[in-house]
Amino acid sequence: MSGRQVTEPLDSVSISETLQPASAPPSPQPTEKHREDPAESVAGTSNRDFGFLPIPKSLRYDPEHPAHFGLAMNVTFGLASTFIVSNLYYCQPLLIQFAQAFDVTYQEVSNIPTLVQAGYAIGLLFITPLGDLIRRRPLLLLLTGITASLTIGLAITKNLVVFEVLTFLIGIASVTPQILMPLAADLAPPERRASALSIVLSGLLFGVLIARVLAGIVAQFVTWRVVYFIAIGVQYAVLLLLYWMLPDYPAKNKGVTYWGILYSMAKYTVTEPLLVQAILITIPSSAVFTNWWVTLTFLLGGPQYNYSTIVIGLFGLVGMVGVAMAPLIGRTIDRLVPWSATLVAVVALVITHAIQTAAVGLNVAVVIIVCIGLDVFRQTQQVSITTGVLGLEPNARSRLNAVVLLALFLGQVMGTAVGSKVYTAHGWRPDAALNLCWMGFALLVLLSRGPHCRRYTWLGWEGGLELRKSRVVARQQEANNAAADKKHGGESEEAVVVGKIGSEEKRRSEDEAEDRRREGSQTRRSADEAV
Repeated sequence: MSGRQVTEPLDSVSISETLQPASAPPSPQPTEKHREDPAESVAGTSNRDFGFLPIPKSLRYDPEHPAHFGLAMNVTFGLASTFIVSNLYYCQPLLIQFAQAFDVTYQEVSNIPTLVQAGYAIGLLFITPLGDLIRRRPLLLLLTGITASLTIGLAITKNLVVFEVLTFLIGIASVTPQILMPLAADLAPPERRASALSIVLSGLLFGVLIARVLAGIVAQFVTWRVVYFIAIGVQYAVLLLLYWMLPDYPAKNKGVTYWGILYSMAKYTVTEPLLVQAILITIPSSAVFTNWWVTLTFLLGGPQYNYSTIVIGLFGLVGMVGVAMAPLIGRTIDRLVPWSATLVAVVALVITHAIQTAAVGLNVAVVIIVCIGLDVFRQTQQVSITTGVLGLEPNARSRLNAVVLLALFLGQVMGTAVGSKVYTAHGWRPDAALNLCWMGFALLVLLSRGPHCRRYTWLGWEGGLELRKSRVVARQQEANNAAADKKHGGESEEAVVVGKIGSEEKRRSEDEAEDRRREGSQTRRSADEAV
């Protein structure tokens, strides 16, 4: 793919897979029997997981009858994302109970959220890329089994150090959703890829929400250990669900080493203009999202509103709007060049934070508007960016996704650290203005590279401004057809010329033969007369 001159739209999966410039022959269209990157044979697959656990027959990889990625499988991916990513957030509302149970200070238990997030970052960097190297079904089953089993230790241990070590290890292994997203992109038809990704991402966001709410409510009435016993049950349920629903898929990039995979991740971050653009948009956008939700507690509990902790917690339920909008968001992005969906989302976020800067500390209705706008348009932006990046290189989707997620993580760290300091030092309006500036920067980065730039074009605009995927596909297909007709026309003209030359040579040969016959006849007549 890297060796072709391909007119690839920015942030586009399905278009970049189907469109070629008029000078190049069109690539084969993916069908149910031939997706863009599956193995050509069943080499690299197996009928057993881990060498002993049989794979259900309907889930075994068959290139002639690939698994159908329908709604049931998509929802399974979303549920798995929900209950695995929850491991990262159960601890946040429970810190006071931890301090009491382990008989330590608040400062000591405050390390727990940091450790689980640090473990998660390590998992993103070192485990997620394995999706491009080995079969993902056994990898996902193994990671889910590890997190479920380690959670048993969290529920029963009475030692803070053991609890912290287990928390760190669970964070490392809780990257199942980030392996499921590239797998969903591989399994889903190109025209449904954004919809599939939006459902998986919604499951992840729902997990963030439900973990905090569930942990807070349960710990209010019973011991915090019940939260982790519930987590054990749901994770083993997810493990069984994945065993019976997760299709096998062959390993990609055969012959590539693990260290080669990690090196290629670093290489992509400096050689792929689209990926660099996605990183520069994701970091400030993630910082804005985190800054808002971290400082919202200060705003609602401060002199502007003086709300209780329970009321403040209810604002988190507004996040359900973003989850409910996932199918609509996905279908909308599927109809557009992903760059255009990103543009709509970024502009809407700029408007949202302009409203925040103007009046979020004056009326609670503005707070609700910002909550809804941030959830919906942040999700739209993330799905569209991910859809575009995963279209760069089908065999590197896990690595590309990991790079985007690491950018997301860096943005979260930046938003928490910088946003909190600005809010506590200067108040809500300067903090809101900071969010507005961050989104303004993201908009400038997006506009610096247009929707139809070729893959290795860093800056500028090419190929017009059409943002509807159907129009772009139709236009490129017309160009390809015209090029094919021109090529065939040239061949026909050449055949005509060759035919004319052949006919002239044949007539010349016939004329020469006739002349020789005439000369022979004349010679014979002369001889007869002489006799």
